[in-house]
Amino acid sequence: MPYWLVKSEPAAYSWEQFVKDKQTCWSGVRNYAARINLKAMKKGDEVLYYHSNQGVAIVGIAKVVKEFYQDPTTDDAAWVAVDIKAIKKLKNPVSLDQIKKDKRLAVMDLVRLGRLSVQTVKPEDWEIIMEMSGEK
Repeated sequence: MPYWLVKSEPAAYSWEQFVKDKQTCWSGVRNYAARINLKAMKKGDEVLYYHSNQGVAIVGIAKVVKEFYQDPTTDDAAWVAVDIKAIKKLKNPVSLDQIKKDKRLAVMDLVRLGRLSVQTVKPEDWEIIMEMSGEK
């Protein structure tokens, strides 16, 4: 199963708000590489939820509940959105600092492509993040 990571600034859309909403349309992405990732997401894929700028940590797990469709925030057919559902808050957030210090994660997209808002996560990286968060 493919894994993903999505980023949001807590001031814009926090994990806590996501949990209250239960589910959200992941829209407004205007980066071609991120769009490729949104289009590749399949229903049931698991997603790491990352707080950027403040907190700077992976804080929760979500799941794709609706595959890509026209982004409702624009009339430009080039851009897409997916729907994701909040599944679980991590026992322990995994900070970017922790990730960068773990040599096993040196090639993780979060380290290599820091500004990309929708990223792939390799299964082995997912397992390491789960271990670091106390989920395994």
